[in-house]
Amino acid sequence: MEKNMKFPVVDFSKLNGEERDQTMALINEACENWGFFEIVNHGLPHDLMDKIEKMTKEHYKTCQEQKFNDMLKSKGLDNLQTEVEDVDWESTFYVRHLPQSNLNDISDVSDEYRTAMKDFGKRLENLAEELLDLLCENLGLEKGYLKKVFHGTKGPTFGTKVSNYPPCPKPEMIKGLRAHTDAGGIILLFQDDKVSGLQLLKDGDWIDVPPLNHSIVINLGDQLEVITNGKYKSVMHRVVTQQEGNRMSVASFYNPGSDAEISPATSLVEKDSEYPSFVFDDYMKLYAGVKFQPKEPRFAAMKNASAVTELNPTAAVETF
Repeated sequence: MEKNMKFPVVDFSKLNGEERDQTMALINEACENWGFFEIVNHGLPHDLMDKIEKMTKEHYKTCQEQKFNDMLKSKGLDNLQTEVEDVDWESTFYVRHLPQSNLNDISDVSDEYRTAMKDFGKRLENLAEELLDLLCENLGLEKGYLKKVFHGTKGPTFGTKVSNYPPCPKPEMIKGLRAHTDAGGIILLFQDDKVSGLQLLKDGDWIDVPPLNHSIVINLGDQLEVITNGKYKSVMHRVVTQQEGNRMSVASFYNPGSDAEISPATSLVEKDSEYPSFVFDDYMKLYAGVKFQPKEPRFAAMKNASAVTELNPTAAVETF
């Protein structure tokens, strides 16, 4: 990381004290210039976070590691010779919280892990909604505006992608997760505090997101860029592989409901907006096939629905 760049870390507890204004300004600056920030003293119990980390790593060892190794062999990735650009070096499973939980349908998860994940998910849901209101305050929007937009008629969608990024013998040959922006709303990441790998693209350089103990990394998705008329940006990010250490990632996505109508907030548009208006589910159908492509053609395609087919969507992606 360049010496003049300091990744924004926000002490959430200062929102309740004399440093509230400075803290709100730091959040605003991070949303405008980084699309990412990291929060500490956020109120999530550290013992719950420790439990989630312990059980996530245990679950990988007992239920997913062999599947991952089998996948490597089936795709010929167990002996990398050339750079691979169409596969990610990750092991994942998905938990849906809203509108209806699928936790009880995940067969290889212990009851203890299921209970902890349900508790963790609810606390993150509340934190996401608190963050959305803080963004409203910074943007001069009515309190609750973003939550109302996200609600649609069915309520928001909220889910967690649980990932492990095992050691890779040749990190230069394959990414843990290829570069992309997130399609949805606001993302809350609980990441490994010992094994790094997450990077964001800023001013043409890949910047490491520092792993901090008991922190939550926040990043903004495409929907918030559209709603804020580009004042806030979704940012390209990726996960690089490491030769040593298994990196844990528990990323929770607080997204609009499938029928939510997304458009730039009127108060943030001076003339005509370059951003489209659309139904969230329509955007996700497009995103599913072009996740690892730049966001700008997606926005343009949503402005001109007939152009959607020109992006040649081909792949599926979990949209919760």
